[in-house]
Amino acid sequence: MPEQIEKQTKQTEMERMLETWEPVIGLEVHVQLATRSKAFSPSACEFGAPANSLTDPVVLGMPGTLPVFNRAALELALKLGVATGSQIRARSRFARKHYFYPDQPKGYQISQYDEPLCEKGHVDLIVGGAIKRIKLERIHLEEDAGKNTHVGAVSHVDLNRAGVPLVEVVSAPEITSAEEAAEFMRALHRLVRWLEISEADMEKGQLRCDANVSIRLRGEDRLGTRTELKNINSFRFVQNAVENEILRQIRIVESGGRVTRETRLWDADLGQSAPMRSKEEANDYRYFPDPDLPPLVVDGALMGGILKKLPELPAARFERYQKQHGLAVDDARTLVSDRGLADYFDALVTAHPGDRSGRMLANWMLTELLGALNAEGKEITQSPVPAATLSALIVLVENGTISGKIGKEIFAETYQTGEAPLAIVDRRGVRQISDEAALWEVIDRVVAANPKQADGYLAGKDQLFGFFVGQVMKETQGRANPSMTSDLLRKRLGR
Repeated sequence: MPEQIEKQTKQTEMERMLETWEPVIGLEVHVQLATRSKAFSPSACEFGAPANSLTDPVVLGMPGTLPVFNRAALELALKLGVATGSQIRARSRFARKHYFYPDQPKGYQISQYDEPLCEKGHVDLIVGGAIKRIKLERIHLEEDAGKNTHVGAVSHVDLNRAGVPLVEVVSAPEITSAEEAAEFMRALHRLVRWLEISEADMEKGQLRCDANVSIRLRGEDRLGTRTELKNINSFRFVQNAVENEILRQIRIVESGGRVTRETRLWDADLGQSAPMRSKEEANDYRYFPDPDLPPLVVDGALMGGILKKLPELPAARFERYQKQHGLAVDDARTLVSDRGLADYFDALVTAHPGDRSGRMLANWMLTELLGALNAEGKEITQSPVPAATLSALIVLVENGTISGKIGKEIFAETYQTGEAPLAIVDRRGVRQISDEAALWEVIDRVVAANPKQADGYLAGKDQLFGFFVGQVMKETQGRANPSMTSDLLRKRLGR
């Protein structure tokens, strides 16, 4: 209860403050590219290997070594650039970004500075039932640093991650809330997985972000002093960290203080940030073109191959599912949350005969199929029920061969055994009774056997109608056509 009160108090304070103040947020998201080897050397990219087992002379910065760029990383980065509608630089360069941390043995990081690979793209967010477009400033290639682990007064350095290829996706400062910042991360996570650019496992650090946050009075054009929140690796943490920083800055300014330009670390356990260092400027890194690496050249053949392989993107499918197939916003959002789900739904639509609404297809898929898969911890790509088989089952329900209730039982058996739905229906003898004469005979018998209930219904006790429906279903073992049963019962009962 105290936590709920604290949360409500914080929310009320935030709402009051945001009547006067406007947050301005930009994200810098690092995405590990799904290559087998590192960006500039042959060592493997592998999570969980023994510490410092995936190093080589290039990673260790040994004298006389020369980097050789991994072309697979370029192709993956270009896929993201094209998918985000970015301008692709035909000739870009790598630069050396100098800083002296234990996790960077060379004393510099190979990155891109004034000649990035991609500029001026966008990421489409699904906000409510609509698409909101957030502009990007740039997408550039770089190598990752190693990992420092601090245990009390002792620090350990693991260089397995050093040299792993990354893209850094830098948004424009036009994200306007903590919720929107988290949604940006979800959208980018969905997109890079959709394009098979990255596994984007946030627990493994394959997707993590730095958030730049500032505030200004509503109506102002001038940007305020920004702080950077470093290395946040979950959607929830991004939202919590940004919200906390917005509140912290507003409180400082409203109490007469000034926000300091600095880098802060977010402590998710404590729910607060702490200063890490003063914020560096570009000149602090002493960027200059890397003399050991030639320019990256993107030609027409390479771009043509990327464009040819690009799938329909999540935002486009989200809108198509609503407009073309009549899906509800929540169902469309769920389907585009994962490319496997969206591909299965498209296969289901293709397999299904006629020009029917996709709502029923989505309902069976998201309720019955996903329910069964989730119970076993399986992904949609592991489904034992092909799209064509699920379509065949839905057809049996649509054309009245079986009821929806029986259909769910048939689905469960098909899922477990792989037997075709129609074969199960015929073997079990559960075809729906839609013959009017046969149903009338059952209904007449049920009403005759329950005269008191029939008189009660005629006297105005409407709830007894359900009793009769239940009795008919019991007599027919659930095989009576529900719609025909209701119509005939009303005629037989006289109301």
